[in-house]
Amino acid sequence: MSDALSRLLSERDWLMADGATGTNLFNMGLTAGEAPELWNTDQPGNITTLYRGAVEAGSDIFLTNTFGGNASRLKLHGAEGRVRELNRVGAALGRDVADASGRTVIVAGSVGPTGEIMSPMGSLTHDRAVEMFHEQAEGLKEGGADVLWLETISAAEEFKAAAEAFDLAGMPWCGTMSFDTAGRTMMGMTSAQMAAMIDKLPNPPIAFGANCGVGAADLMRTVLGFVAAGPEKPIIAKGNAGIPKYHDGHIHYDGTPDLMAEYAVLARDAGATIIGGCCGTMPEHLRAMRAALETRPRGARPTLDEITAHLGGFSSASDGTGDAPEASRERRGRRRG
Repeated sequence: MSDALSRLLSERDWLMADGATGTNLFNMGLTAGEAPELWNTDQPGNITTLYRGAVEAGSDIFLTNTFGGNASRLKLHGAEGRVRELNRVGAALGRDVADASGRTVIVAGSVGPTGEIMSPMGSLTHDRAVEMFHEQAEGLKEGGADVLWLETISAAEEFKAAAEAFDLAGMPWCGTMSFDTAGRTMMGMTSAQMAAMIDKLPNPPIAFGANCGVGAADLMRTVLGFVAAGPEKPIIAKGNAGIPKYHDGHIHYDGTPDLMAEYAVLARDAGATIIGGCCGTMPEHLRAMRAALETRPRGARPTLDEITAHLGGFSSASDGTGDAPEASRERRGRRRG
C-alpha cells in the first residue's frame, strides 16, 4: 500500500483513466509515420496539453506519451539511443501536470509492445526483451512516474518479460492486453488465460485488464471473462470509442460521448475498477464518462444482451474461451452511435 495508485484504490470504488494518445496528437498535427515520443522534447507544449486535457476532463490516471518508447521501436526513427531521455521527459511533463492539478492524479508510464515477435516463434529473446523494458522503465522512473503501465500486449512471453523488467526497476505496475482477434489476443490468449497468468507471476501487477481491441462491446465481454475467473486484483477496462472508419482521408471513431458514458457505467457494474478509453477517446468522451460514473447508481452486472443493447453487437460469436454460446449471430449487428 506504499505506492500512490494502491492508496487511491483503497479509498475509491472506481478510478477513471484517460483516453487516446495517438488520436489526440494526430489532431494536434502529428503525421503518420512520425514517432509520438519525439514530441516529448520537440513539442513539449502539445504533450502538456494532452495530459492536461485528460486531467481537466476528470481522469484520476493518465498515461505518458511513451507507448513506443523502447529501443526496438525507436530504432525505426534513428532514436534508439534516446530511450532513457524520451521516457524521462515524457514522465516529467506528466509529473508537472499532476502536481499542479490540486488533487491526487496518477502518472502512469506507458509501455507498449516491442514490435518484435518473441522466441521461439520470433527472434526476440527473453533476456533482450527484459533489457529493453528495463531501460524504458528506468527512464519513466527518473521522470517521476507513479506506476508503470504495460498496454496492448498480445503475447504471454512479452508480458512476463515486462513484469521481470519492472521488478528490476523496483516500480509498481499495471498491465493490459488487447483482445482483438475473435475474443483472443493476436497470439491466442483468452481472458481466462490472462487471469491465470497474473496469479502466477512472481512480480504481479497492482491491476490488470484489457485495452483497445475491436470496440467497447467486445471489451466488455472480455471484462466479464476476467470477472468469471475470480481474480482478487482490480480489473482495468480501457475500450475504444466505437469502431474506426475512414472519413476524408483519416480514421474516425464513431463512438459518441453518450455511448462512452454507457460503456463506463457498464464496465463499473461488470466489475472493472479502473475505467478509461483507448483509441478515439477524446476529452469530451471522458467528461461524459466521469459524469455518468459520478451520477448514475451502481447496478447489477450486465448481461451480454444488455451490453449489445447499449453498445452494439460483438464482432465475433464467442469471447474465445468457448463458453459464451449465447453471443449469437443475431446480436452481432452494427454498433450504435
